[in-house]
Amino acid sequence: MANTVMGGQGRRMVFQQGTILKTVVLALLIALIVLPLLRTVLYTLQPETIQAWSDVLAGRLSTNLFYKPLTNTLLIGLVVATGCVLLGGFLAWLVVMTNVPFRKTIGVMATLPFMIPSFAAALAWGSLFRNDRIGGQVGWLQGMGLGIPDWLAWGMVPTLIVLTLHYFSLAFTIIAAALATVNSDLVEAAQIAGAKGGRILMGIILPVTTPALVAAGSLCFAGAVSNFATPALLGLPVRMQTLSTRLFGMIEVGQVGRGYVIGILLVLISGAFLWAGNRIVSGRRSYATITGKGGRAKRFDLRGARWPLCALAMVILISSTVVPVIVLTASSLAPSAANLFSDWTLHYWIGQSDPSFAQGIPGIAYNEDILRALTVTLGLGLAVAFMGMFLGLLASYTTARFREGWMSAAITQISFLPLLVPGIAFGAAYIAYLGAPIGPFPALYGTFALLVIAGTAYLLPFSVQTGRAVIQQVGGELEESARMTGASFARRLAAITVPLAIRGLAAGGILIFVKIIRDLSLVVLLFTPTMPVLSVVAYRYASEGFGQFANAITVVILFISIAATLIASRLQTKSQPWLQN
Repeated sequence: MANTVMGGQGRRMVFQQGTILKTVVLALLIALIVLPLLRTVLYTLQPETIQAWSDVLAGRLSTNLFYKPLTNTLLIGLVVATGCVLLGGFLAWLVVMTNVPFRKTIGVMATLPFMIPSFAAALAWGSLFRNDRIGGQVGWLQGMGLGIPDWLAWGMVPTLIVLTLHYFSLAFTIIAAALATVNSDLVEAAQIAGAKGGRILMGIILPVTTPALVAAGSLCFAGAVSNFATPALLGLPVRMQTLSTRLFGMIEVGQVGRGYVIGILLVLISGAFLWAGNRIVSGRRSYATITGKGGRAKRFDLRGARWPLCALAMVILISSTVVPVIVLTASSLAPSAANLFSDWTLHYWIGQSDPSFAQGIPGIAYNEDILRALTVTLGLGLAVAFMGMFLGLLASYTTARFREGWMSAAITQISFLPLLVPGIAFGAAYIAYLGAPIGPFPALYGTFALLVIAGTAYLLPFSVQTGRAVIQQVGGELEESARMTGASFARRLAAITVPLAIRGLAAGGILIFVKIIRDLSLVVLLFTPTMPVLSVVAYRYASEGFGQFANAITVVILFISIAATLIASRLQTKSQPWLQN
């Protein structure tokens, strides 16, 4: 009798606590995220590949294989993170805490650079500053008769500039949100005590926003060290290697074991810096800035510096948003980058094959390879968006409704693990995971399914975060009432949760769509001629010297990305009305 009672209670506990749902979600996350990374590590520990560790770390080629790329990677990460925090922090301070003119315009423009793919900015830089060191077409400035030094055209300096102008908007978003919470009482008390603006900035505002500064710097560092497109386009022509480009090169030439070792080390480096940032923040006892007193923002009067600082901000923002788009569009119409704004032609868009022009390559409208890549890319974006919405909904629903227990904690941690993994390393992990047959399952390399699965897993943190935000808006009592009437879990999800949260979920799905169609790092290793993706096709054309075709494809990606982002923003505003203010 006691056993029967205990068995009934155990079954009730299983269903009441959502254990079955937790088990299913946790199994999916392990299959999508944990096993690919584990498979990569195990591959490098096999007897025939374990030698790759000593080759990379201590062999006679280790300097070129690892240590020089590591030095370049760390330099890029540290400089870009510092530059992004300074640039993004400066703009955030102007928008949130000063009376600078056109504050709202500056705030909107400061969020746009992150929408533009980093390879788009790199292509635009090449169209302007490329010189004749590598051969082929020169950029517009040298075509105008200006001498462009090698250090400005290729290598480390342009890589640092392009990545800083790409990632500073991420730092701006984080720091602006933190500055908006700074209690005005702190600033007013310091002013009453006679403190000057500089003293207030250094003694109050910076200390209390330290978590935001560290978080912004850590994320910008992680993004910069994992970026593949910019160092590949601007650095590889002069043999400047980073860990991401070296990883790509190793797998491209068939040295898979060495490539996987470099990928593992890249993940460890990125994760270590993010962990160090969290440790720095957790070392302080409190950073509280929101209390029960005072909620009014305190703005500094810039006086005579209002318009000069506004002009400086506009120069930065126009350089990082408007100029790349204009340059890419003009380059897709010009016969050569040297004559960027003259002799325009529509051949790269609607021209048919002409042996006397562009080596007979037809324009986008008649180029079967590009049209196929467009179809695959749009299909990939839609598939990953829907899969990401579904898995993100399940994971966020599980952790929101059944918070207790180790399984919920594991789901939360694993779902955000891809944020620590650079895209190119994640792509390499999926080659190791699904690139070869597993039991009765065939190899998926070169298939659309592999692109969808890898993209869904890599972007899962974004879908979970979006899902969590909208699920928490749906009151649990609605589902409880439906459950008491006998509605199943699937029925409650389809009839209550999804309809009420559909706009927020759709906005998250569109953002996932945007991220995957403009991503290069993840798909560059998964690309095959039978399964082309627009971003990789653009990179291939640029690498082969057909910059106009690369720029035209990039303009198409930009148009799709911006249109989808605007739709997502509108949906999110409607689903969360407070965003209107």
